[in-house]
Amino acid sequence: MSTLSADLWPDVQPETARRLMLAGVESFAERGYHATTTRDIAGAAGMSPAALYVHFPSKAALLFEISRNGHEQTLALVENVLAHTSDPVERMRSLVQDFVAWHARRHMVARVVQYELNALPEQEYKVVSQLRRRIEQLVREVIEQGIGSGAFTASDAGIAGIAVLSLGVDVARWYSERTKQTPQELGKEYSELVLRMLGAG
Repeated sequence: MSTLSADLWPDVQPETARRLMLAGVESFAERGYHATTTRDIAGAAGMSPAALYVHFPSKAALLFEISRNGHEQTLALVENVLAHTSDPVERMRSLVQDFVAWHARRHMVARVVQYELNALPEQEYKVVSQLRRRIEQLVREVIEQGIGSGAFTASDAGIAGIAVLSLGVDVARWYSERTKQTPQELGKEYSELVLRMLGAG
């Protein structure tokens, strides 16, 4: 567990906090947030229930840390793509490849991050919503750039952006280790689908 959790959250310290986050992901993904108890999470991490409260004041605080961190990772992924190329077609190709591959490779984390949003308390939900809006804005700007240059023929950049992100997010719902394609292969296939959807030549 420790290697995987360190890989998922390299900046989270100490190791016991990472173990609890991974146990939270596994428990939320299996049972759903509301059906999961702090005892379930602590047990999955091999700890006593009291140990959870040393690092997270509540089950909601644990979900928030998982959700915020996941959205920060995907925002960084999008920003990294945009920093390396200015061509809208190549931007969209790389963006979709990386976004889809992340949601496939991290499908269990992504399911919790994307589908347990409504369980967050109001203030925490606002923090995560801001991250989501920033991701949506960057994707929309790439599509607007492509429409402006004639590279894309989509008529509504906002709707197209939502469609692009929805395709990527939904991968987390159905992807598993039994899926024939690797995350990278799936990302490449999705990128070609998205470019056709946007009307790229």
